[in-house]
Amino acid sequence: MKNSQSIRLSGHFDYKKLLRFTFPSIIMLVFTSVYGIADGFFVSNFVGKMQFTAVNFIMPFLLILGSVGFMFGTGGSALITKTMGEGKKAEADSLFSLIIYTSIVFGIVLTVLGFLLIHPLASALGAQGRLLEYSVLYGRIITAAIPAYILQYEFQCLFAAAGKPALGLTVTAAAGILNIALDALFIIGFQWGLAGAAAATAASQFAGGILPLLYFARPNSSLMRLGRTHFDGSALLKTCANGSSELMNNISMSVVSMLYNAQLLRYAGEDGIAAYGVLMYVSLIFQGVFIGYSVGAAPVTGYHYGAQNHQELKSMLRKSLVLTGIFAASMFAASYVLARPLSVLFTGYDEGLLNLTIRGFTIFSFSFLFSGFAIFASSFFTALNNGLVSASISFLRTFVFQAAAVLIFPLFWDVDGIWMSVVAAEVLSVIAAAVFLRTNKKKYRY
Repeated sequence: MKNSQSIRLSGHFDYKKLLRFTFPSIIMLVFTSVYGIADGFFVSNFVGKMQFTAVNFIMPFLLILGSVGFMFGTGGSALITKTMGEGKKAEADSLFSLIIYTSIVFGIVLTVLGFLLIHPLASALGAQGRLLEYSVLYGRIITAAIPAYILQYEFQCLFAAAGKPALGLTVTAAAGILNIALDALFIIGFQWGLAGAAAATAASQFAGGILPLLYFARPNSSLMRLGRTHFDGSALLKTCANGSSELMNNISMSVVSMLYNAQLLRYAGEDGIAAYGVLMYVSLIFQGVFIGYSVGAAPVTGYHYGAQNHQELKSMLRKSLVLTGIFAASMFAASYVLARPLSVLFTGYDEGLLNLTIRGFTIFSFSFLFSGFAIFASSFFTALNNGLVSASISFLRTFVFQAAAVLIFPLFWDVDGIWMSVVAAEVLSVIAAAVFLRTNKKKYRY
């Protein structure tokens, strides 16, 4: 991690150097996912199955609110690194500051909207009685931290662009350890139950978002500094357009998760939602490898695109596809082998729920063979400042293909069809990504 701090974006990246530079981002995203599931583990094992179901039920809505951070982070990173590649340091700092300040305003607005909309949304999605009560309780506590949550996601991308991926990892690790420690204290020690789990997560999000803000506001050794700026509507629009794929990806995934919950409630009852929650927790960890690599590699791609180093673009694409293939095989093997022990970790107290989770896990694991390629392709086009193609790949992958499959497959294969729909959607996404890469090759000369 220490060596990653001294790697220059302008240099040539061989496999070793590329892995060294992206490794902190990979670990950062994986670690974020690990501590993100801490609530699920503590709630499932120390609070109750109904509360665990409520966390999984309302989580997609909370992820939608936080996804604005990925939009500003990835879109801003692409624009900032391109500007640095053009040799415009002062303009890059101004863009960085504008993006941070704008995202804070967005976070405050979303906090108010989220607090008001959680109850009617949960009710509309079918939650009743205790499930509705617990979902609203957990969700409203979390929404208080939405501005910091957005900043946390944003800085995960911008630390790499600032040439400090290892520092980003340190901040994320500190926030994660705080979350896990507070989960144990609030849930087991103070017996605060579901409210304690939500409070622990909110506190960790404040730490993950505010600490980087303080770092960049002071004189520092990174490539960027938070300071004065001026309003630039076109830059903000470009940032949002560049990051629209990540925004679309997160919103689509959350909407589709709600659709999965509705289908599982119909075909398998509340246990189906709990089982799906376990799969999503593990998926977040494994997908964190693909997303972390893509986030870490994007500043390199963006810089060389801005500097018109076409040979480096070709090298980045080729090496990234090879590494993604290696990651994919590793993730599949790990998920297939760990299906039972990971399921036991969350649902070992209920045999019926455990068997349902293991069955779903075994089918779902095949999706990891394919998902990384579409994730990288979308991020690659974001780094090339082509938000339209990037958003198209994400929208097809996370919404069109999955929504169609989860509605159709259960008609033929019942509950198994729900798990199979994820795999089918990822296969179609790889095909779509390959088509976009092929058709844009001459334009970007990669």
